[in-house]
Amino acid sequence: MKYLVLVGLLLLSVQVKADDWGKTGHRVTGAIAEKYLNKKAKKAIAELLDGESLAFASTYADEIKSDDAYRSYGPWHYVNVPFDKTYETHEHNDQGDVIQGIDKCISVLQSETTTKEDKAFHLRMLIHFVGDLHQPMHVGISEDKGGNDFQVRWYNDGTNLHSVWDTKMIESYGMSYTELADNADRLSKEERKTIASGTHRDWMKDSRILVKDIYANTEVGEKLGYRYMYDYFDTVRNQLQKGGIRLAALLNEVLG
Repeated sequence: MKYLVLVGLLLLSVQVKADDWGKTGHRVTGAIAEKYLNKKAKKAIAELLDGESLAFASTYADEIKSDDAYRSYGPWHYVNVPFDKTYETHEHNDQGDVIQGIDKCISVLQSETTTKEDKAFHLRMLIHFVGDLHQPMHVGISEDKGGNDFQVRWYNDGTNLHSVWDTKMIESYGMSYTELADNADRLSKEERKTIASGTHRDWMKDSRILVKDIYANTEVGEKLGYRYMYDYFDTVRNQLQKGGIRLAALLNEVLG
């Protein structure tokens, strides 16, 4: 019996660890965004979140997935579009997607009649969804469920392409979210302005360019590792930084 309990705990620890980068990546984006908030947005966020940081709030949308009451928000974390279509020309999911989710969050935050509780909920969701928008596999294709059915090996372990981008590369790098945020590339004001330009629909198109590159350079069953990190980890860091800069710009516009 003790042996079975020990095995169960070990399996549980492995399952928990598999989610670590998802949390770390979102917290990086939140921490970077904090640096670029204007005073009015900072004040509004502090009041709505009762002092929670963006990094702390960034994982809320994943944490509530275990509650059946929030099951309807599941499709808001991603969008699937065929490579020969655009978001505008492809039929939208009637249960929502990450673009529709961001639209809804913005609408609630700009409303003069919604409650503080409702605004706080949608602010936490918005912080997360902007992060999701910059993880390429969250704007992928339905055929393999955003890379979840695209089987590969990460070093010697079996996994899937979604997990490689969601967790494996950041786990392998071994930095905390604060270390990654503090070591983001130094960008000029003009460079940040260029990154922040456009809307979340434009940012999705930017991520889609990466999706096509990833699929062109990754094969089903391929063993990924050192070379894949060399080729793509700077891309991961760049996406996290873009997400933070754009999240700040959006919050400044909506709450500032």
